[in-house]
Formats: sequence, C-alpha cells, structure tokens
Amino acid sequence: MSEPPGEFQLIRALCRGLRNSRATLVGPGDDCAVLAVDGVKLLATVDSLVEDVHFKLDWFTPEKLGVRALTVNLSDVAAMGGDPTACVIDLALRDNLPERFAERLYRGLKSAAREAKVDIVGGNVTRAGQVMISISLLGRIRAGILERDNARPGYGIFVTGTLGDAALGWRILDGRLRAAGRTRRFLVQRYISPSARLSAGRALAELIPTPAAIDLSDGLAGDLRHILEASRVSAEVDAGLIPVSTAYRAVVGDDLELALSGGDDYELLFCMPERYSGDELSRRLGVRVTRIGRVMKRGSGLKIANLAKPPYAGALRGWDHLRQSS
Repeated sequence: MSEPPGEFQLIRALCRGLRNSRATLVGPGDDCAVLAVDGVKLLATVDSLVEDVHFKLDWFTPEKLGVRALTVNLSDVAAMGGDPTACVIDLALRDNLPERFAERLYRGLKSAAREAKVDIVGGNVTRAGQVMISISLLGRIRAGILERDNARPGYGIFVTGTLGDAALGWRILDGRLRAAGRTRRFLVQRYISPSARLSAGRALAELIPTPAAIDLSDGLAGDLRHILEASRVSAEVDAGLIPVSTAYRAVVGDDLELALSGGDDYELLFCMPERYSGDELSRRLGVRVTRIGRVMKRGSGLKIANLAKPPYAGALRGWDHLRQSS
C-alpha cells in the first residue's frame, strides 16, 4: 500500500490549476498571500491550532494558549515583512471544558492583539470533538515583500535567535525528555510562549535587494527547502554554525536533530547577500542573527556539512502535520 500524501504534497495538489487575478501579487506557496487593493499591498493568512495535534490543554493556561494562537499567525506576517492589522477567529469547543475556558482563552487573545496592534473584528464559535482555534489575519506591506523565491546563488543563509528549544520544550511536556530547574523552565517557555519577529521582519523588508524569508514553524531543514524549491537553488548549511542555546546543549549535547527538524521556533530564516555580517544584521534587526550557510548553484538540494552524527531521514524533511501529532 502506498504512503498517503504528506502535508505539502497535498497542498500542492489542492492548489494545482488555481488561477488568480492580477490583483493577487503573491498567491499560494508563501507565508501570506499579498493582494493589491487601491495601491495598498494587503496581506492575508490563516493558521489553526488543534487539540492533540498542536497542543494538549493540560500544558497551558487558557490565557497562554490564546496568546500562542495569535502569535503563530503574527509570525507569518513577520516572515513577509509586514504589519498585522486585523483578524477574525473561528473557535471550536468540545464538551466538558473547564469553567470559563473560552472567556480566559479570549483574555489571552485580546492581550496578544493589543500588544501587536491588531483589531479582532469578528469570528465564529462552534462545537466539535476537539478544541480548535483558527485565525485569519490581515496585514499590509509598507516596503519590500519578503518572498520565498528571492534567494540567489552566493547569498548567505541567516537565522534569528536559537533553534530547537521549543521542540525540546514540547518533548519535556510530553514526557519524552527530562530536564529540571532553570533549563526546564527556559525550554518549556520557548514552546509555550514563542515570539513573532515582527520588527525584525519589517527591518529586513527595508533592505535592498529584498531578502528571501520564511518563519521557522516546521523545522530548519524543511523550511529552508521551501525557499530552495521556490527559488530553484541549492544550499549548504554548516551544522557547526547552527545557533543553539545553553539549555539545549544541557539536555541533548551536540545532537542537532531537533535544531534541524523540531519546529515551533518561529524564528526568521532568510537569504541575502553575504556583504551583511551577522553582527550588522543583529544591530539592524534588534535580535541575534547568525549566518549558517550559503545558497549555491541553480538546481535543488540541501547539504548539511559537519554534522556530529547523521540525522534520521525525517529530520531533513521537517514537521508534517498530516503524519505527526503531539
């Protein structure tokens, strides 16, 4: 029996044959769609968190779950270099939820919306077998568009922050790994409360030439492949340059499997001319930036050099929501 299609094969199949008007500047295949409306470049994206696929309720307060639900959408806007403006929320609730769960969830959503200057302008509530929070978010572009197909041979490959922390936090909460004290708190917090790099994305969008970018939701290797495929280039990443935290090393040492494939980092991965150093970009973007590799010749493929041990095959594919769950 053949293996069922994965998440991204299914998306490609569903999008095959779509025809968009000239008002659609960027259609399916990027972090957000970009629409031209009366001279303004508008962003549109949607994302969902589903119970027992993306989270378990006993890991979160309802307030923190609400903040996280909006943050993962904000990260898509950050990856396009835009400003978020408004959202609508589709909320599915199951029976036997804790008292006032929905009110507390919305308290978190409202807090995150105020912080990001996003208006909550509507939505829907329904009953289901699992809790689901689906958010459609709108935004706008003021400068360049950070599209995935902007990578060119000779460009450097850069990431913000550190990688793999959230994946470790997820596994600690799930009981698959153990950590204690400050290390445990740091890693769990990185999973529960990610940051959307909105100001860094806007700063990137002001650079010329406009970088290629994506947010790291499905793992470094998988998300970098999306840029390479869109830009029709190949790349080499130096595993020794991949930034990981002290807490990460305290739990798994030099094993970079989760830094490559774990997902849920919501950092920015971008490709741009190597004349920009990591230190200069850190100053411009207001967050730590590390160069981890280089875009190579036209074609396809990703090579990861200097790995202490080969990762399992899935580590180079990244997270797939149709094949993996919490």
